[in-house]
Amino acid sequence: MIHLVWLVPLLPLLGFLINGLGRKSLSKSLVGIIGSGAIIAGFVISLLIFLEVKTPGFQGQVVPLFDFISVGSLQIPFAFQVDQLSALFLLVITGVGSLIHIYSTSYMHDESNEGFARYFAYLNLFVFSMLILVLGANYVMMFIGWEGVGLCSYLLIGFWFKNTSYNKAAKKPL
Repeated sequence: MIHLVWLVPLLPLLGFLINGLGRKSLSKSLVGIIGSGAIIAGFVISLLIFLEVKTPGFQGQVVPLFDFISVGSLQIPFAFQVDQLSALFLLVITGVGSLIHIYSTSYMHDESNEGFARYFAYLNLFVFSMLILVLGANYVMMFIGWEGVGLCSYLLIGFWFKNTSYNKAAKKPL
């Protein structure tokens, strides 16, 4: 199952793209299903990875996907490091993220369709960024995940951007 680790961050990224691009045409229930379903599916895959990783003698594995940066002798792959710690964090991020998504479907029910979809797009992007942060097999990927988490924190804290105090608060994590 370790070879499927790329699906765990891909699913929230797809949820972000679908909800973000379709925010004007998708219903709230469909947005909630897409947003929550992507994270729940990631949790199921994370659970399978965790069960494989916890077997005795597993030392960790790097799963390369493609060359991210290739300049002369500098080779930086887009790769995921899967070990006991990263597998545990996969469970925490996708498990707690699933609960947050499910809770948010009710919490945000008064929001307009477009705002509801925008919120879930941001939430999916946040989970994607956290997954890149903990799975990154090199410092470049870790940096991308870290910056993504910061951007999503800004977007989620300042979600109701017409309120000046929310805008000021959104700048604090940056």
